[in-house]
Amino acid sequence: MNTSSFLYPDITLRAPEPEDIDFMFACENDTELWKSGINTGPYSRYQLKKYIAENQNDLYEDKQLRLMIELQTKETVGIIDLFSFSTRHLRAEIGIVISKNYRRKNIASAALSLLETHCFATLGLHQLYAYICKENIPCMQLFKKNGYNVSCILSDWYYIGAKYHDVCLVQKINPSIK
Repeated sequence: MNTSSFLYPDITLRAPEPEDIDFMFACENDTELWKSGINTGPYSRYQLKKYIAENQNDLYEDKQLRLMIELQTKETVGIIDLFSFSTRHLRAEIGIVISKNYRRKNIASAALSLLETHCFATLGLHQLYAYICKENIPCMQLFKKNGYNVSCILSDWYYIGAKYHDVCLVQKINPSIK
């Protein structure tokens, strides 16, 4: 995928490599991140190695797409995922995680923009969406900044820390399809 010009002008999204297993392992097993998603348990290095080996990295084939976020220096600083892909409705859910040292530096915004371009222009998707805890202000700001609209608020949607939390469903419709 082409790079984009943001604060970090040379961000690249690329397929996972075996060398990414430790990075993926750290992200997937960070229990702080579980609060923002649906993980209920850890992943093993074996599972991640198998995922990399068997995945075609084709959204239509695998019904998901994982891309590593890499700086020009070749340092991997995050992961952006598409999942819950519907071939009938041409929509997919987005997940994104950025290493703590690189947060709030427009990397997530640049990666999201690159992913949108790929999804809308190349893959022909109709829409992208994400579920975001209402209290996750930085994430809400990221998606709003990138043109996502809050479609609804789902009451008591996530159970985190012994209580239920409201979740916002944010969506972006492919601008070339409207």
